[in-house]
Amino acid sequence: MAIAAVDANDRVHQLILLTERLTDLIAKQAVAFETHRPHEAAKYVEETSKLANLYRHESMRVRANVGLVESARLELRQRLMRATEAFDAVLARQSRAVEAAKIVTEGLVHAIAQEVASQRAAPATTYGAGGMVNDRPQHGAAITLNRKA
Repeated sequence: MAIAAVDANDRVHQLILLTERLTDLIAKQAVAFETHRPHEAAKYVEETSKLANLYRHESMRVRANVGLVESARLELRQRLMRATEAFDAVLARQSRAVEAAKIVTEGLVHAIAQEVASQRAAPATTYGAGGMVNDRPQHGAAITLNRKA
């Protein structure tokens, strides 16, 4: 077997391992969002970020020079294609889960802001001299909402 084929086999094998690990991490993050526990996704962020950057870099290298992998064994290349398809499916799942979490969060922020605004709009009363009820002037307080969660 030629040296280039050995290198291609090794490269494809490494890409398979990278893709499968990244797929696993992103699937765990998706589950965390789907089960309304986004804080659990946070523990995977650092490793996912590092692996995603490496994946992006290696994918660009292979796209720029297909010869790096084309002499690998067919079985390895097929396994890499399956791993990439699984990765794409998990990315789509995570995207849906994150979007759903975003919508819920934005709804909560909006509901809280409306409640705060309605409470501030209610006339505040105090007792003055002689037990008389006095309308207290409203004290302005700003609240800023951002449409991004």
